[in-house]
Amino acid sequence: YAAANVPYNPRRHLKVAPAGVADGDMVFILGYPGRTFRHRTASYLDYEYRVRMPATVDWYGWQIEQMEAAGKTDPAAALKVAPRVKSLSNTYKNYQGKLVGIRRTNMLATRQEEEKRLSDFIQADAGRKAKYGTVLAEIGRVYTEMESAAARETLLQFLTRSPDAIRVAFTVYEAAQERQKPDVERESAYMERNWKQTSSRLLLSLRNFHRGVDQSILKELLVRAAKLPADQRVSAVPAVLKGGEPATAADEFLNDAYGSTRIQDEKFVEELLARKPEEIAREEDPFVRLAVALYPAVKAMKDAEKRREGDLNRLYSLYLDVKKEFLGGEFVPDANSTLRLTFGRIKGYEPRDAVFMQPITTLSGVVEKHTGEEPFDAPEALMELHRKKDFRPFAPPTLQDVPVGILYDTDTTGGNSGSPVFNARGELVGVNFDRVWEATINDYGWSPAYSRSIAVDIRYVLWVALKLGGAEHLLREMGVKTE
Repeated sequence: YAAANVPYNPRRHLKVAPAGVADGDMVFILGYPGRTFRHRTASYLDYEYRVRMPATVDWYGWQIEQMEAAGKTDPAAALKVAPRVKSLSNTYKNYQGKLVGIRRTNMLATRQEEEKRLSDFIQADAGRKAKYGTVLAEIGRVYTEMESAAARETLLQFLTRSPDAIRVAFTVYEAAQERQKPDVERESAYMERNWKQTSSRLLLSLRNFHRGVDQSILKELLVRAAKLPADQRVSAVPAVLKGGEPATAADEFLNDAYGSTRIQDEKFVEELLARKPEEIAREEDPFVRLAVALYPAVKAMKDAEKRREGDLNRLYSLYLDVKKEFLGGEFVPDANSTLRLTFGRIKGYEPRDAVFMQPITTLSGVVEKHTGEEPFDAPEALMELHRKKDFRPFAPPTLQDVPVGILYDTDTTGGNSGSPVFNARGELVGVNFDRVWEATINDYGWSPAYSRSIAVDIRYVLWVALKLGGAEHLLREMGVKTE
């Protein structure tokens, strides 16, 4: 107990709007959207659409399928892979939504038309032409180079990140290499300020190691690596497969390797983390040896990525300068985790032909989805309240039910989760928590047809607090009538 330990008493607080909102009402959001890519060129969007995202969707989808299959027959495997399935699924669904959105909105063609107008603007003035005349073409050449190396570099990234055995061994060896450098020259993860977190996370990840799943992932990657065009192959892979038929040779190598490795042993990994690169290179563990063999190719890839990133940073600086000049007051900077305001209206949408998503969902929908299992496991007390139709005082006459979720056409992206949603009077009507699947294209551009964000309706929050939480005193403190 401490006399000074009292509840926080702010000078001002958001006024809650227990009357909520209706279809067509104006709303606005204040939040901190993370990052968007709306001022990238058509060549960037084309690369994302044709090359990078499809490759990621394909590989993540394959992994999810393997992990879920393993989990169906092995409860221990299901427990170990659950966090990874969730993480992979988030990106998998996000990229699928973006690919669909780019196609449906014809976004690439629109971006190309915008660039044609920008190019005409540049060419119309001798000064602009001298300064910016080659910028679009130079940016395009960088993405062409990225595409030419994509098959090999994507495979290398997956190979050193997806199978735990290689990921751990490679991180250990890369850390040893990086930590020989002066602190300011190291990759961020291996700097002194981050090293404790990096090493702790690496050791903690060993707890979810599952040999069967890991072996199937690494086998698939070795087979894919063996099928790369001759000029893109990774030299470490043929040395492992020894010229045999890829699948058979991979099985032979992996059966021996997983049978003899200690890379899943926490104490062994701790010992490796304390060694110098040349000491690790002498280690006989098969996955450590493979990681050491992969290191030169990965380092060359990362060096190329840094060079391209430097080129793009320089070129995009010029591109943005001339685009600002072209657009004038209509230029809106990309999101960068700073405070932004966005406004729109409560509005449903049509994700596909003959399907319309209503702008407000209700408690009856929660009950309809209830299965008794995650993620649709509603409390019995909630089910009972619905049976009794105990909705007062938060059921508007138009619904005769408790509103749960609301849709609106504001412009949000990753980072807006938890942002307050206000009505036209600045009163709190909801809390933003996601975008609809099709609205993942917001990262590249806003669409009046598909850009919809989702909030929990404040009336549902109040109803749950009152009926399930017994927090009538808190509602009264907020000025909310409970009768």
